Amino acid sequence: MANARDSDPNLGYLTKKETEVKLPRPTRVKNKTPAPIQITAEQILREARERQEAEIRPPKQKITDATELGDYRLRKRKEFEDLIRRVRWNKSVWVKYAKWEESQKDYARARSVWERALEVDYRDHTLWLKYADFEMKNKFVNHARNVWDRATQLLPRVDQLWYKYIHMEEMLGNVAGARQIFERWMKWTPDQQGWLSYIKFELRYNEVERARSIFERFVDYHPKVSAWIRFAKFEMKNGEIARARNCYERAVDKLGDDEEAEELFVAFAEFEEKCKETERARCIYKYALDHIPKGRAEELYKKFVAFEKQYGDREGIEDAIVGKRRFQYEDEVRKNPLNYDAWFDYIRLEESCGDKQRIEDVYERAIANIPPAQEKRYWQRYIYLWVNYVLYEELDAQDVDRTRDVYNLCLKTIPHNKFSFAKIWLMAAQFEIRQLNIDRARRILGSAIGMAPKDKIFKKYIEIELQLGNIERCRKLYEKYLEWSPENCYAWSKFAELERSLAETERARALFELAIDQPALDMPELLWKAYIDFEISEAEYERTRALYERLLNRTKHLKVWISYAKFEASAMDEGVQESDSRESDYEQKRKCLQRARAVFERALSYFRTSAPELKEERAMLLEEWLNMESSFGEVGDVDLVRAKLPKKLKLLVAATNSDIAITCRYEEYIDYLFPEETQTTNLKILEAAYKWKKQKIASDDD
Repeated sequence: MANARDSDPNLGYLTKKETEVKLPRPTRVKNKTPAPIQITAEQILREARERQEAEIRPPKQKITDATELGDYRLRKRKEFEDLIRRVRWNKSVWVKYAKWEESQKDYARARSVWERALEVDYRDHTLWLKYADFEMKNKFVNHARNVWDRATQLLPRVDQLWYKYIHMEEMLGNVAGARQIFERWMKWTPDQQGWLSYIKFELRYNEVERARSIFERFVDYHPKVSAWIRFAKFEMKNGEIARARNCYERAVDKLGDDEEAEELFVAFAEFEEKCKETERARCIYKYALDHIPKGRAEELYKKFVAFEKQYGDREGIEDAIVGKRRFQYEDEVRKNPLNYDAWFDYIRLEESCGDKQRIEDVYERAIANIPPAQEKRYWQRYIYLWVNYVLYEELDAQDVDRTRDVYNLCLKTIPHNKFSFAKIWLMAAQFEIRQLNIDRARRILGSAIGMAPKDKIFKKYIEIELQLGNIERCRKLYEKYLEWSPENCYAWSKFAELERSLAETERARALFELAIDQPALDMPELLWKAYIDFEISEAEYERTRALYERLLNRTKHLKVWISYAKFEASAMDEGVQESDSRESDYEQKRKCLQRARAVFERALSYFRTSAPELKEERAMLLEEWLNMESSFGEVGDVDLVRAKLPKKLKLLVAATNSDIAITCRYEEYIDYLFPEETQTTNLKILEAAYKWKKQKIASDDD
């Protein structure tokens, strides 16, 4: 009785206790140390896939008589109906059901399925499209018309339905029916593309008058500039110039103050230009320039200027336009004289006019507005006024004396004790070189080094003297460069490179020695590399080895060890290299390999004893050693290195938040287990096991 009272009809007359899902109790993990062999998720998935049984598929069934066919159809229909009862809202189920009925040539049933699907969701236009496609594909034209009529009545805002309906009628040759459909569609005032499709339809059948009447309705429903321009171009294409002009005039009356009015006026003027009515076009341009705001008339200005250059008095029109723009720029620079962008635009305007006096006057007024604060960021835009000024005087005005004066004035204006611009110094010097005045250029560059030394100035000055062949001057400049910036590795390397190019090997070596003895260097690795490459190119292998040893005293970086080993592997005596004896060549290779192995052994010993935490570098070192051994072929011993290669392990470590000190997630990292570490690990495990057993025996005795 108690069971009957507690049972629930919704649960199939079972009690709630009987329907509870019993989950297994979570097991407590006692040993949380990572296992010696880590298993990745990839391995688990691979094993699961390998052990997965093959999918059991039903055998293919061949239907031999009408009875079997009837059974098959009954079964499939039952499956579809059951599926529909479960997921009535799923469109794909209805589509599959209808297509299956169609494949069985039972069109009445397929039509019934489509109708039932539309009862579920008639707002889905894709169902209507597929339904109509089914009717058309099977040549049920009247049924298809019925579907299209219902679809367009229920969903008149879906353009695709109208396009498909019209396309069907046109393919059937029913032009009058297609026109009626278009008229029904136009009552819903579609977008521009719908009207244009109607117009193209009429033009395909040479119904120009009908197209014109549609255009009239089109511009009434869509009073936009693009619509009126299309109407006018249509009339122009049909040779109706008076009608086209009338279209443009009506458009100007209605849309003269519109935001897109500029496009309308340009099209109107170009139309008159094509009709050889230049005076009409000029009047349209002038009317437009007077009525459209200046900010929206840029394209109109360009077209007007191009028109006047082709047909009219260029100077008068351009002066009028330039006068208006000049007034705008004057207003802008009066409001904010430090607006250098406005000055640049103003100068560009005057340069386009070509009046030298006006251009120089604007330049002088612009450079007089010195930035108030002596900070470089405020001067970076201002200095380009000077740059443009000197380039104009030199290239356009071709006034050498005035260019020199502008350069001198610019260099006096810049506060060199705060900051300087190397670009101006170099431009002034290059200007003097172009005037074949080398001494003046040297004085400018010397002043630059004395007042505001910079890397660019030193490099360019040295490049100029080197092109002129003044080696002693180059040496003096390098000395000044290094006095100013003794930590600059680039300067030391280039100085030594210069001496080496002059076959001054001892000088170059002395320079490198001075460089590496500097207490501070910006890029010491580049300097050491240049020194080592220099000694290798001179075939001074003993000196190179000594250099590597000195470098290792300063840093034990992985790249240094690898570079040292590669050098030893390639350091062959020239005499032996030129020898034709194969045995001596083999012996030389063996010696190189032995020296390289010695370097690798030293590096490995250092990483093992002094830096055991750098496991990744140690592994990379062994990889390089292995590659080197394999590159020596028969001489190399690959097994020697393979025995020392580590095992790569992926470990999960709890990542803690430093602020809260709470474990929030696990991070994966790569660890390396070397052969010698494996033995010590095993010993530690045995020691821990022995200690545990001893404690257990003691507790049992108690």
